[in-house]
Amino acid sequence: MLSLPESGRETFFLWGPRQSGKSTLLRQRYPGGVWVDLLKADEFRRYVTRPERLREELEAAGTDPSRQVVIDEIQKVPALLDEVHWLIENRGLRFALCGSSARKVRRGAANLLGGRALRYELRGLTAGEIGTGFNLDRMLNCGYLPSIYESDRHRRRMDAYVADYLREEVAAEGLVRNLPAFSDFLDAAALSDTSPVNFSNIARECGVSGPTAKAYFGILTDTLLARWLPRWKRRAKRRLAGAPKLYFEDVGIVNRLARRGELHRGSDTYGQAFENWIFHELSAFLAYRECDEQLAYWRLPSGIEVDFVVGDMRLAVEAKATAKVTSSHLKGLRALAEDHPTTDSRFVVCLEPRPRRTDDGIDIINATDFTRRLWQDDLLKVTAG
Repeated sequence: MLSLPESGRETFFLWGPRQSGKSTLLRQRYPGGVWVDLLKADEFRRYVTRPERLREELEAAGTDPSRQVVIDEIQKVPALLDEVHWLIENRGLRFALCGSSARKVRRGAANLLGGRALRYELRGLTAGEIGTGFNLDRMLNCGYLPSIYESDRHRRRMDAYVADYLREEVAAEGLVRNLPAFSDFLDAAALSDTSPVNFSNIARECGVSGPTAKAYFGILTDTLLARWLPRWKRRAKRRLAGAPKLYFEDVGIVNRLARRGELHRGSDTYGQAFENWIFHELSAFLAYRECDEQLAYWRLPSGIEVDFVVGDMRLAVEAKATAKVTSSHLKGLRALAEDHPTTDSRFVVCLEPRPRRTDDGIDIINATDFTRRLWQDDLLKVTAG
């Protein structure tokens, strides 16, 4: 679903969590590209000691500007960006710069090519990509990373994934001094998935200071393991309230860190995973369609809230993992309509088998139908930014 430029047209960064399929996507998109894989120990050593080798080798090969030059795991050798910059300006080459964290790149090359590169993010599997074979229960239990979603041993694979993240993304990059404390923090942060974060409580649970806890959350977002969902900010008739909510990039990671075990319909943990998945689908859709409208949540001081709103109330969505939606599930959407009567569409995404509409215009729709309509551009006619 993510559309990348044609070969030789643009230089861009492609970010995404580990194992989200970035390398596979680039190999499919640029089969004739020039490939530099910094995961290979020999290539890493060659370029980390002498970054100018990249320029020398591409010059010697007389690389055709119509061939995309792919550098995989660019964050491992940020100094290569100086050579990339020169080759863009002086030889007209175009690069696909792929990685799982911009944190080290920003430290090594603060301007990120001075605006000469586009930015794309790969978000993991979506229902739109899976199509007719989509299985909601499998998605909520296994997560969105292709290699783990397709595995028959997804729990074992996820344990290895978390261990690799701590070792290669955090420890190897020197992001924290106290790795055991950060590991404890991951477990505590997973319990805050889909909720506003209380930094003081997290810090206390992990035995670290408040500023350290906030810095740890910064590492989560910089390494694309989690994202913030902001509170909707435009002033309405009532004063709105609420801190940003945290959503992990992959619900499978949350399941393992929070020790949820197998998720079954009707449980609280299934409902939390369901909300994470709706966030994943909406945020991926807006990113892939290059929409400039913000995804947020809406909340009143009384605690009444709506899980997701898009832009200036173009779409409002409540995620309810229930097979029977009642009036209590509609309170947030009805309160929102009082303050914003021009809201374009209001949906409850749930597990009811057939769609229906309430007398006051709330659409109640099955999760699979919702994502099908979303990815078919039936719910949001987006404007690219």
